[in-house]
Amino acid sequence: MEPGLVLVAGANGSGKTNLLEALHLGTQGFSPRARGDAQLIRFGADAGRVLLRGRNDTKPFETDVIVSRDEPRRARLNGEVLRSADQLRGAFHTLVFTPDRLAVVKGGPAIRRAYLDRSLARLFPGRATVAGEYGSALGQRNAALRRVTLGLSSRGALAPWTERVAATGGELVAARRATVELLGPSFAGVAERLGLEGATLAYDGDTPAPDELDARLERDLERGFTGLGPHLHDVRIQAGSRDLRTYGSQGEQRTVVLALVLAEATAIAARTRASPLVLLDDVLSELDAERRLALAELLVDDGQTVITTTSAEALPVRPSISLVVADGRVREA
Repeated sequence: MEPGLVLVAGANGSGKTNLLEALHLGTQGFSPRARGDAQLIRFGADAGRVLLRGRNDTKPFETDVIVSRDEPRRARLNGEVLRSADQLRGAFHTLVFTPDRLAVVKGGPAIRRAYLDRSLARLFPGRATVAGEYGSALGQRNAALRRVTLGLSSRGALAPWTERVAATGGELVAARRATVELLGPSFAGVAERLGLEGATLAYDGDTPAPDELDARLERDLERGFTGLGPHLHDVRIQAGSRDLRTYGSQGEQRTVVLALVLAEATAIAARTRASPLVLLDDVLSELDAERRLALAELLVDDGQTVITTTSAEALPVRPSISLVVADGRVREA
């Protein structure tokens, strides 16, 4: 994709977010907001298609993703049929900010864990499977707990799964901590430039040891659920001593999510030497003039950013490309 800042302006409901969604679908194989393919298809149609052409670093590419109401999603990369559209994630790095991503700060720990695990997979591809491996081991141990409670199995059958949960849990905790440590400095720097001083990330949770899991076995048997491990951990997001989930304003929470996206973009560029595609939906509306300028300065680099707004004048720098969306159609300004 060609470097530069792409500004997409248009009235509310004109289709700006749909454009970003199409870019995400065409580079990642899934929508950042829709739960099912039917939600991606135009009313009255049976299928939808996203065809993208551009440059990924210095190499030309073409992706073709088709979604249908009745068939599995299909994808091609440079003409080659992919086993799954999700394989596009291995070829492209795309990061997105949308207003509903505030749930990363405002929501429960499960949302932050899921966000962190997605970042982990992008930053440490060799560890991308560790969260799934831990989830599989945890599911097996929980099933074994229920079988013991029902008298269908002995306690001895739990031991291998306890060891597996401890081993994969330790790997997951280490990978998550490495991700937080990698993102932390850039996150703090971006947040400060956007007016949020003293912002920090911290991982809350320790590696589950086999003896600790054994010590709470009676409680786990009673509940039929493993009550210790990284499936219960959290990411603490603070400004000074303030927990921003509870005591942050909506503006501060937006800044946190935006800083997370831009910090990860910086980390990906440093680790891969290729800047990701960054999609920013409606980030300017709640920023004052000073913070809009700070954001614009952060975005002027070798990567490509697509930013939407209802008013082209809201962006205080000249974009590389300026587009206008009206009635679902895109044209150059």
